[in-house]
Order: sequence, then structure tokens, then C-alpha cells
Amino acid sequence: MSLFLFLILVAVVLGIIGFVGHGLVYLLVIGAVLLVLDLVFAAVRLHRGGRRHRVVR
Repeated sequence: MSLFLFLILVAVVLGIIGFVGHGLVYLLVIGAVLLVLDLVFAAVRLHRGGRRHRVVR
């Protein structure tokens, strides 16, 4: 979960720097791509997370 939050923070910071800085539009694009990939990763992890847990007897 901490990796997910860290990547969200990095994506937001890159997006802000890319939006504010002139000529740094590529940082905005990298931030947007990172945000989308991170959300897909979180969705896959939440979808598959329930099946991997085993009850130890």
C-alpha cells in the first residue's frame, strides 16, 4: 500500500512540475502515464488479492 501511495505522490509532483515549468511537458506526460499504470496495478492487486490468502491449520 505504501508503494501505491508513493507512486501516486510521484505522479502528482511530476504532473505539477510539468504543468508549471515551460518546456517540461514531458514530465506531465510521464506523471499521467505513471498515475494510470499505478491505478491499473492497484485494481489488479485488489481484484486478485482475495484468492491468494490461505488459512493455516
